[in-house]
Amino acid sequence: MKVVVGMSGGVDSSVAAILLQKQGYEVIGLFMRNWDALVNQDVLGNPTLNETVCPQEQDYNDALKVCKKLNIPLHRIDFVKEYWDYVFTYFLDELKKGRTPNPDVMCNKYIKFDLFVKEAKKLNADYIATGHYARIIDGQLLKAKDLNKDQTYFLSQVTKDNFQNVLFPIGDLTKDKVRKIALEYGLITANKKDSTGICFIGERNFSKFLENYLPNQEGDIVNIDTNENLGKHIGLMYYTIGQRRGLNVGGTSKRLFVCGKDLKNNILYVCEGEDNPYLFSTSAIIEDINWLSNEKPTKCMAKFRYRQNDNPVELEYLKNNKILVRYPQGLKAVTPGQACVFYLDDVCLGGGIISEVRKDNQKLWYL
Repeated sequence: MKVVVGMSGGVDSSVAAILLQKQGYEVIGLFMRNWDALVNQDVLGNPTLNETVCPQEQDYNDALKVCKKLNIPLHRIDFVKEYWDYVFTYFLDELKKGRTPNPDVMCNKYIKFDLFVKEAKKLNADYIATGHYARIIDGQLLKAKDLNKDQTYFLSQVTKDNFQNVLFPIGDLTKDKVRKIALEYGLITANKKDSTGICFIGERNFSKFLENYLPNQEGDIVNIDTNENLGKHIGLMYYTIGQRRGLNVGGTSKRLFVCGKDLKNNILYVCEGEDNPYLFSTSAIIEDINWLSNEKPTKCMAKFRYRQNDNPVELEYLKNNKILVRYPQGLKAVTPGQACVFYLDDVCLGGGIISEVRKDNQKLWYL
C-alpha cells in the first residue's frame, strides 16, 4: 500500500515516515510550500529576511536529507496562493473584527487535509499521513498519548470525510520517544527545534508583521472598573482577551489584563487583577460547527483554547449550525475567534468558532 507523508522538515514527520516504512508501506514524501515572503510583502517584523536561505527552504533541505537517508522520493508542491486565499485572508479579516483567530485550525482544514489530500491522490496514494500528535481509531479522532503535545484541538475543523484513509503514526508516542527514534536513525531533524509562530510563516515580531497588511490605529486604554484613561494602545488587533504583557501601562496596584475591545470607539478595556469578574464568562455562542462524531451530547467536555484543561459544559443546539455552550462554573478569557472543541473522554467530537461571549445569559458589551 502506498502512503504519502507530509514532510515538513521537522522531527515529527521524519519519524512518521520511519514508522510507516517499518510497517511495510511504500512511502512517498510530499513537502508543502505555503508562504513566500517576497510575494506576500512580508518585510516588516521578518527576522530572516536577509538570510541567504530562508527557514522554509531550510525545512525543505532538511526534509530532502531525511528522505534520501530513508531512500524515499520527495515531491514538492506550492500552495502559496491558496494559503493566502483560504488561511491568511481569514486571519486578517478576523483581526479586523477584533477577534483572535487561530490560523493553524484553518490551515489544517483547507491546506493539510484538503489540498494536500488531493495532491496525494495524484500520486496514487492509498493513504496520507502526517506528523500530528493525534490518533484515529475506528473512524474516530482521539487525543494523542502525549497529552502535552495533543493536536486534536487544531484538527477540529477538518471535515470527517477528509479523515478517511489518514494515518497519524506518532499518535501513540511521546515527544521524547519520537526524538529518540530520530537519533537512532541519525536524522538531521532529531534535535531540531519545533516550529513556532504563525502556521507556515514562522516567528515574527507580531506587531511589526501585521503592519505589512493592516494599518495601525492608536486608541485609548481604559480601566473598565474606574473608566480612567490609562494610556494609548497601538491597535486593537494586537491584543487578545486575558493578555497582561505588552500593555506598557503602570501605576496600578494589581496587574492589568485585557478584558474587552470597543471597535466602534477604538477603546481597549483593561481590568485589575487576574480574578477580576470582567475576565470571566458563563456561556458562549459557537458557530461554524464541524462534527466529527455521530454523537451530539447535551453534556460533554470542551477546550476554548489550546493547552487548556477540559471543562465540563452543557450544550443547547440552536438554528443555523450554532450551539449555546454553558459553563456555569465560570471560565476566564473565553475569546471570540478562537476554536471551541468538544470531547467525550479521549474522543474529539468536533467543534466550532467562538462568536459571542456571555455572562448570566447576557452578551458582554465589552467583547
